[in-house]
Amino acid sequence: MEIPFVKLHGNGNDFILIDEYAGEKIPDDMKGHFAAVYCDRKFGIGGDGVLFLLKSNDGIRMRLFQPDESEAEMCGNGIRCLAKYAFDAGYVKSPCTIQTLAGPVMVRMEYDEDGDFMAEVEMTPPIYESPGIPAKGKGDFHEIINGYEVFAVNTGVPHAVIFVRDLDSLDLIKMAPPIRHSQFFPSGANVNFVEITGENSIQIRTFERGVEAETLSCGTGAT
Repeated sequence: MEIPFVKLHGNGNDFILIDEYAGEKIPDDMKGHFAAVYCDRKFGIGGDGVLFLLKSNDGIRMRLFQPDESEAEMCGNGIRCLAKYAFDAGYVKSPCTIQTLAGPVMVRMEYDEDGDFMAEVEMTPPIYESPGIPAKGKGDFHEIINGYEVFAVNTGVPHAVIFVRDLDSLDLIKMAPPIRHSQFFPSGANVNFVEITGENSIQIRTFERGVEAETLSCGTGAT
């Protein structure tokens, strides 16, 4: 069986896209397994996840399955990639609404004078209170986990945030998993290490839940 796909990336955060606008190509109970097999960078196509584009009553819908077979509620870079594909295919005009598990997301799209695609995404409102992240506790989340001062926010998916110095020297593969799997986060969390580099600038490195590795960028994490 041949399944057409497109490979896209948003700032290095890369995805396989399956167009199911006209009908299902991968059964729902196989989507997670499909992602695990084909996101493998040695024996598959390679990617941080598989985007499925579906038709909805008022536009289009995005589903994202990750290399660990889980389904993510939202993805900032993924929705930009999906929006470009849908815009180029003529499925939507700008602006459009894309349905996600985190709620509807408005996207504005255009090509600039140099022919570069631009997408402006109205992200879902951030949630700082623990129950909405979800995280254990009440009020804004602020805990010490594995020796690190951790803040948390939900920007479509749960994120742990740790402010550090000398970001480039950190071993995220060693440092992030105890926080990502902490008992404080019942659904797990993406882990963001952030260095303030100027009055109006930061650098960020993100270990993504579901990918179980550092990705080159993360839209909801940067948000």
